[in-house]
Amino acid sequence: MTAAAERFATARQAADAVLFEGYVLYPYRASSAKNRMRWQFGVLVPPVWASASGEPVLQRTEILMEPRADAALHGELRFLHAQRRTVERILIDGEFEPTDELQLPDRVLVPWDEGVEERVEVSVDIAALTAEDVVLPFTVPATEDSEVVNGADGFPAGRVVRRRERLEGVLRLSAEELPGPYRVLRLTAVAENTGSALASRREEALPHALVSAHLMLRLTAGYFVSMTDPPEWAKAAVAECRNENTWPVLAGDDGAANVVLSSPIILEDHPRIAPESPGALYDATEIDEILALRTAALTDEEKRQARGTDDRAAAVIDLADSMPPEVMERLHGAVRALREVTGPQDSPAEVPETPWWDPGADASVDPARDRVMVGDTWVAAGSRVVLQPGRRRTDAQDLFLQGRSAQVEAVLHDVDGGVHLAVTVDGDPGAEIRREQGRFLYFQPDELAPLEDA
Repeated sequence: MTAAAERFATARQAADAVLFEGYVLYPYRASSAKNRMRWQFGVLVPPVWASASGEPVLQRTEILMEPRADAALHGELRFLHAQRRTVERILIDGEFEPTDELQLPDRVLVPWDEGVEERVEVSVDIAALTAEDVVLPFTVPATEDSEVVNGADGFPAGRVVRRRERLEGVLRLSAEELPGPYRVLRLTAVAENTGSALASRREEALPHALVSAHLMLRLTAGYFVSMTDPPEWAKAAVAECRNENTWPVLAGDDGAANVVLSSPIILEDHPRIAPESPGALYDATEIDEILALRTAALTDEEKRQARGTDDRAAAVIDLADSMPPEVMERLHGAVRALREVTGPQDSPAEVPETPWWDPGADASVDPARDRVMVGDTWVAAGSRVVLQPGRRRTDAQDLFLQGRSAQVEAVLHDVDGGVHLAVTVDGDPGAEIRREQGRFLYFQPDELAPLEDA
C-alpha cells in the first residue's frame, strides 16, 4: 500500500462508493435505458460546454480546521476519466471495421464508455499554506490502444479500441485564519476543469470531463470541524463557508476528525458501507438484497450482454451467481441500534432453527387456528368478510378494494400486539398462486366486516 493510500485507507471505501455510484445500473446492460444517460454525479465539464449547458466546471470546498503548529495537509482529488470504447469486427482481408456488437462465446461486446480512475495528490505544510496559496495544474494525456479478441474457434473475431482524450485541470488550496479566541483556519479547496475542448453535445464533452470528482483531505495533526454538526462556538463561521457542487463531511473511523471527504453526493459524517454488503452493485438507491436476487434471475443471454458491457458489470453478475445462502441471508437486514444496548458479542450467538419472525417460533400463536373478534363475530381462517379499507385510507389501491368480498386465510399477531388478517379477494385469478406462495393482502380488524353482517 502506498503512503497516500495509507493516509485515507479507512475513508476510501466510502469514497469508492461515491466514485462509482451509478456507474452501471441494473440490468447492467448497455442497451438498458438507465445506462444510456450516464455520469450524473460530480461531473466537471470543460468551460465551453459549461457555458452552453449550465453544468459545473468546478467544485469548491470550504471547511474549518484546527491544525497544530507542525501539521501538514494531504489531499487527493479523485475522478473518473471517460474512456470511449468502440468495437470492430475483422474482415476477410484482415482489416477491421466498426460494428454495433461483437458476439463472443461468453459475452456480447458493444460500444461503451468505461471509467478509468485518476488521482491528483498534494501535500503541504499548514504553515506554508497560510503564507502562500498552492496552485497545482495537472494534465492527463490522451491515449489510444486496441485489444484483439478471439471467437469460439480461437481465431481473431475483432478488436476493441479504447480512446481517452486529454484532460486539463487545476487544484487550488488556500487557508485563512479567522478572528476569535481559538486558532481556527478556513481551508478552501477548488478543483476546476480548465480544458479547452469544444463540444456541441454532452456526449462530446464527457471524454474531456472530470467525472464523479471528489476530494479527500487529511491533517497529520489537528482536527477538522464538522460542517453537519458544528460545536456552538463554530456555527457562525461554518455558516459563512461556501461549498459549491460538493459537501464536506468527516470521514474515517468513528469519532475521528482528521479526515474529510468532500463529495458531490451529500453524506453524513463518517459515512460507511454496510458490513453486510457483499460487494459493489453501483446503485445505492436500491436494496442490495433485491438487486442481487434480480441480477441472479437474469437470463443467460442477458448475462452475456452484461458481461460484454463492462468488466465491473461482469463482476456484479459473477457476484450474484456465486453468492452463498448465508451471505444472501445477511442482506435481509440488521438492527444496528440494538448493538448499542447489547454491546459486541465475544462469540457468535447460537442461531435458532426457526427465526424469531416466523410464527412457528412462538407456540402460543397459530395463524391457521387463531381467531379475532370483529364486531360481535369471531373471525378466523376460512371466514368470509367484506373489505372496508376506506376507513383508514393508507393506500390508493384501497379505493379499488372497498366493498369487495374476501376470504380470511390466516390471523397473524405482530410483535407489538397488533392483529392482522391475511385475505384473498374473491374473483382474484391469482388467488391459488397467492395461497401457494403465502402472499396475501393484509388488513386490520377495523378494516373489514363479517360477510353475514354486511
